[in-house]
Amino acid sequence: MPHDHGHAHIDPDSGDRRVSVAIWANGLLTVAQIVGGILSGSLALIADALHNFSDMASLVIAFAARKIARRPADERMTFGYGRVEIVAALINYTTLILIGVYLIYEGGMRMIDPPEVQGWTVVILGGVALVVDTLTALLTYSMQKGSVNIRALFLHNLSDALASVAVIVGGSLIILYDMRWVDPAITIGIALYILYLAFTEIGGPIRTLMLGSPPDIDNEAVVEVMRNTEGVAEVHHVHLWQMQEHEAALDCHIVVTAEAWPRIEEIKSAIKKRLKEEFGIRHSSLEFEHEERAHDNADLYGHGSSGGREDIHVQGNADRA
Repeated sequence: MPHDHGHAHIDPDSGDRRVSVAIWANGLLTVAQIVGGILSGSLALIADALHNFSDMASLVIAFAARKIARRPADERMTFGYGRVEIVAALINYTTLILIGVYLIYEGGMRMIDPPEVQGWTVVILGGVALVVDTLTALLTYSMQKGSVNIRALFLHNLSDALASVAVIVGGSLIILYDMRWVDPAITIGIALYILYLAFTEIGGPIRTLMLGSPPDIDNEAVVEVMRNTEGVAEVHHVHLWQMQEHEAALDCHIVVTAEAWPRIEEIKSAIKKRLKEEFGIRHSSLEFEHEERAHDNADLYGHGSSGGREDIHVQGNADRA
């Protein structure tokens, strides 16, 4: 299956400006909602404010990460700085989980003894939040196809808009029917949704940082492509991981038949070409072994061996495409 890394290109400076506007908008909204929540006694408003604050923090981190990720590789970071965005995403989702757990606790306590809530303050600030969240979502919409981090921000702001609708509905019910229990109930609902988003999305950054194989690449298909290349007898010690968000990498040992051994360069070029065209793998390090001096009982993945000795092998060209 082809691995498509194509995405809409947004000028970096233009993208930075959009993120900056979103940061300021969410920052001002967070302050207004916290003050309004304290004055009105609405925990749902504070819950929405904390959600917006987490989005603002993630926007700040994403803004810094975008800058850092553009730095070229150096002696300290030989793979470059692109993974800083993955680290930023992990921090963001972890913070969301902590906030969600805290809000469920506070909401539960207020369900037992619902406090007095000023409904009009909740409705007005909820309306302002809805406008700001919608604006932020629009600012990041055209950028989200090219970045998992920005897509997460877009989805968060979209969810913020929905949470703001819930806050407005809750404030309206308090004004009309004095249903004070609705406020902590909505708080718990927002918290559960925050936890749902965090737990469903945190797996991606963890997988990448754990050097897991890219989820959108079929490992077995990659192995079969290499095995089916003319002159290849076997493949082992395969490592497939995601260097950065849009850059997969592979290194492995290729066992070449005795007859094909003089054509190592040709075999290497053929494998690299197929890896790039069919899976989008542009970074591949291939170590070649003669079939008569190959590792015995080598595992397909990792560096392990299921037994026996490891013979001295001949290393071919291991380089970057």
